[in-house]
Amino acid sequence: MRAPRSAFALLLVGGLLGVVFWGGFNTAMEATNTMAFCISCHEMKSTVYEEYRKSAHASNRTGVGAVCADCHVPKAWGPKLLRKMQASNELFHHFRGTIDTPEKFEAKRKELAEHVWAGMKANDSRECRNCHSWEAMDFHKQTPRAREKMEEGRKEGKTCIECHQGIAHSLPKRDD
Repeated sequence: MRAPRSAFALLLVGGLLGVVFWGGFNTAMEATNTMAFCISCHEMKSTVYEEYRKSAHASNRTGVGAVCADCHVPKAWGPKLLRKMQASNELFHHFRGTIDTPEKFEAKRKELAEHVWAGMKANDSRECRNCHSWEAMDFHKQTPRAREKMEEGRKEGKTCIECHQGIAHSLPKRDD
């Protein structure tokens, strides 16, 4: 009669520990999605954050803004976990001092941007589409040129990042 009670107690304690671990893990993942966390590294605060602050993603006529995670972290749990694992490489480079000065950052800006753009192209600009979808766009409120380009891009199956690079951050210097 004691064995079933011990097994039940072990399952109960294991279940509770699992819930606590899961809650702590999820809380930590969400904490790393905050603006405060993203700009806690001086590399980000003095470069891309300053660029972002001047963009329509930070402040616009509608009063709706996006934070770093809205554009750089998927909402779905699986892709979010994968992105967080990839971010461990960014932490490695932070501690290594790879981009810890404005000069070092600018020297790597093109490589960093191309990496982000490739990821966005590969996932059909998934994070852009959290806020911007073809269905929600009112093409008649766009300028004629914008409407023409957007409709052309839609017909060609282009994804947002193919045309909208440099929307929240400065573009890298060109090699020519």
